[in-house]
Amino acid sequence: MVSSEAGSASALRDIAFGSTAGMIAKVFEHPFDLIKVRLQSQPLDRPARFLGPIDCFKQTLAGEGFLGLYRGLSMPVIGSMVENATLFVVYNQAQDVIRSMSAIKSGESLSLGQLGIAGGVAGGVTSFVLTPIEFIKCRMQVQMLSHMASAQSPHPAKTKVPGAVSLFLDTLKTRGASGLWLGQTGTFIREAGGSVAWFGAYEFLSRSFLPNGSTDKSQLKTWQLVTSGAIAGVSYNVICFPADSVKSALQTSDELGGQVVKKRFFQTGMEIYRSRGLAGLYAGMGVTIARSAPSSAMIFTIYEFLNQTF
Repeated sequence: MVSSEAGSASALRDIAFGSTAGMIAKVFEHPFDLIKVRLQSQPLDRPARFLGPIDCFKQTLAGEGFLGLYRGLSMPVIGSMVENATLFVVYNQAQDVIRSMSAIKSGESLSLGQLGIAGGVAGGVTSFVLTPIEFIKCRMQVQMLSHMASAQSPHPAKTKVPGAVSLFLDTLKTRGASGLWLGQTGTFIREAGGSVAWFGAYEFLSRSFLPNGSTDKSQLKTWQLVTSGAIAGVSYNVICFPADSVKSALQTSDELGGQVVKKRFFQTGMEIYRSRGLAGLYAGMGVTIARSAPSSAMIFTIYEFLNQTF
């Protein structure tokens, strides 16, 4: 009974701390994410609209104003709360399962390999929760591109576009409930593989700062937490970035009217590669790394701070 209550309290703490950290980080990183998705989602049957992240940033500001950089923010905020809460809950629960299966006493540290397995499980589970939210988010982030291309008014940025609820209902109508999981393969690969790198890099680096094999993170200085979190964020994005590019192309195909509307994950990946080469699969990675390092540093630092404080 005591163990059950302790486990429930720990899960609730992870939900609260993880969602808080994720929400704060998402507000910071959203403009970077928007640029990344727009670079990844350029239709393959026409010349690329953007020459790179700086050009995309300039065109977005010119056509939609500063607030255009925050288009679709509501879904990422919700998504980040759900994502990080689920990640930390499942990550810690998976560690408990590994301890039980390996006869490791409660409270004892796991090896980096075991922590990597726990991270991969956490990411895989999270992907199923995250895909529908990311689907709506990606559609919102590119919808102004198609509206601006067809608008005849001198101020196309003011053209009314459907919001999150309208896009959700439209997806149900045109694709059915399963359509909300379009791009699930890409999300699963990115989250499962990326989370192995994310948690693994963070645990490895944070432990390297601790003396005598200690795993007590309360001993870490702020700069050590920030450094560990930042490098973890870079590791997460570099390892499975092509999967994220294919996912974004699939999820925005309806909105942009490209040729990938009815294609599957691997077909779309090959189409991108044949059309734009390896660079096409890594479009937007630079701006992603630029936002993932500080964002990930925020998440881990805030999470550890809340964990130690409360």
